[in-house]
Amino acid sequence: MKDMPSIHQAAAERILILDGAMGSLIQGYGLDEAGYRGAQFSDWGQPVKGNNDLLNLTQPQIIQEIHGQYLEAGADIIETNSFNAQTISMADYGMESLVWDINVEGAKLAKSIAQSYSTPEKPRFVAGAIGPTNRTLSLSPDVNRPAYRNITFDELAIAYQQQAEALMEGGVDVLLIETVFDTLNAKAALYAVQEAFERRGQSVPVMVSGTITDASGRTLSGQTTEAFLISLSHMPLLSIGLNCALGAKDLRPYLQTLAAEAPFLVSAYPNAGLPNAFGGYDETPEDMAAAVKEYLDLSIVNILGGCCGTTPAHIRAFAQAAQGITPRKPVRA
Repeated sequence: MKDMPSIHQAAAERILILDGAMGSLIQGYGLDEAGYRGAQFSDWGQPVKGNNDLLNLTQPQIIQEIHGQYLEAGADIIETNSFNAQTISMADYGMESLVWDINVEGAKLAKSIAQSYSTPEKPRFVAGAIGPTNRTLSLSPDVNRPAYRNITFDELAIAYQQQAEALMEGGVDVLLIETVFDTLNAKAALYAVQEAFERRGQSVPVMVSGTITDASGRTLSGQTTEAFLISLSHMPLLSIGLNCALGAKDLRPYLQTLAAEAPFLVSAYPNAGLPNAFGGYDETPEDMAAAVKEYLDLSIVNILGGCCGTTPAHIRAFAQAAQGITPRKPVRA
């Protein structure tokens, strides 16, 4: 059988399609507290409803079903269900000791179904999702004590390293540090990933995706898109990009900034518009496909997917829009 192309080779040939939202689809299953606990954690001492990453252990069939829907829709890359699967976020449920298993199993679930869909013409890849945690290194959580921080760089790096190693153990093809609202958090994650590579004696490509918090065009920690890129350009990344917070149309000017200067691939996975009064997302697959067509016409992306509120129908529309489009060429450093 022909060897599977690497993600670098695949990205040189076409726009790669990333999957869409995981949380939105999990909500559609209507799981209650018992559903989240499963038999394994029926006696757990505190509520766990809402701990989506735990479902890798308690409802693996649901997670694999969601991955399958995105692969069926045309996704080249699926993300592991591990956005909050590090000790800092898991402390909310008293489940820090489960971090290793949650990540390993999440990676194995995604890898298993990705392999079943892979062909030499269309290989499928698994990105190990590493979220921003619920802490920030650059900002104080106490307005009365601007110098105060509720976590240190080293504490964050230790948590990230454990998660990165577990995702690699489970077989991911790429690590994706995503929804970065504080670049110092991302630096801790990148430092941790390098430590994980050294410790394991192996490496995988690394993607980074930041989030613009509002119409100011800045991250929560105050950086412009250009500053975000410059801050991380010392790392040999596979891609840099933007996700979450904004809809596809509003994200475009910031992607243009990245595309004009990035020596890496550029990724984009916007929300399905801004949340409505009920916290839902209203942009249809057709609405979003029209907006992301501008990205394709301007040749500003290499990797395209969806974030909050997007579904397999959105991803199918993106895959159709991107068919036959020549991918952007990274800027020579």
